[in-house]
Amino acid sequence: MRSTVRPEPAVAAPGADARDTATPHAASTVAFRGIGRAFKNSGGVRPVLRAIELQVAAGEIVAILGPSGCGKSTLLRIAGGLDRPTAGEVTIGHEPVGPYDVRCAVGFQEPRLLPWRTIARNVALGLPRGTPRHAGRAHVARLLDLVGLADFADHRPHEVSGGMAQRASLARALARNPEVLLLDEPFGALDALTRLKMQDLLLDVHAAEPTTVLFVTHDVDEALQLADRIVLLGSEGETPGADIRQTVVVPGHRPRDRGSAELAELRGRLLDGLGIDRHGAARGIAATATIPHFPY
Repeated sequence: MRSTVRPEPAVAAPGADARDTATPHAASTVAFRGIGRAFKNSGGVRPVLRAIELQVAAGEIVAILGPSGCGKSTLLRIAGGLDRPTAGEVTIGHEPVGPYDVRCAVGFQEPRLLPWRTIARNVALGLPRGTPRHAGRAHVARLLDLVGLADFADHRPHEVSGGMAQRASLARALARNPEVLLLDEPFGALDALTRLKMQDLLLDVHAAEPTTVLFVTHDVDEALQLADRIVLLGSEGETPGADIRQTVVVPGHRPRDRGSAELAELRGRLLDGLGIDRHGAARGIAATATIPHFPY
């Protein structure tokens, strides 16, 4: 049975269209309506996602959590037009998502930088087609400054750290001025300290470049630190395919206190939802009675 902590509030891709310009786009809403996805295999058809219903507000950051193999990355790919649902529809704004939708940009777990190009030229790969050269250089320079890489613009990927390479990857995704930013475990390959710094950087970038963000993570603490809402995917009993088991609205303004007792209680609930034994109840921490909607 589905549960909520509070009721929900009512890569740069190939190709271009008339929206594909250097002018910054406003953040857009994203709506998943009855999304299902099944894959054929030797045994027949294997359902992965079923009946996904989710409304994402413009400018909202939504984290997608769930066990490995439950369809988190598949849902993200469907949102960006990198995969097609078996059932249902996704819209950005009021328009259906198309193949390799240019309104989206994708950030991956690995930076995927071209080793023969400088950091600046890697970031420039994300610019919309037809961007004037002068405007493109200025936009890349501003993004490099935003992610703290202005002094490394002429370096090549092997000359910078893993965290710096991931910052360059984030800047490349933002170069398209996306209405929706899709991040698939963007910090999963980083060490713990660098990961915390990258989380803070993403919040700074989001404040400077407001866009709608959907990101997949296996890290409950990361989801609590970054997201306005957390969507927990999972399956019910023997029913094949994952749906939304919980939707958690995270309280407080960002940046949040990582030591907050309120977040610790939500962390426990999410771990329970993931089927992880937290070795006893959150001792002495009362459940939050009132959790605000996004936006605050």
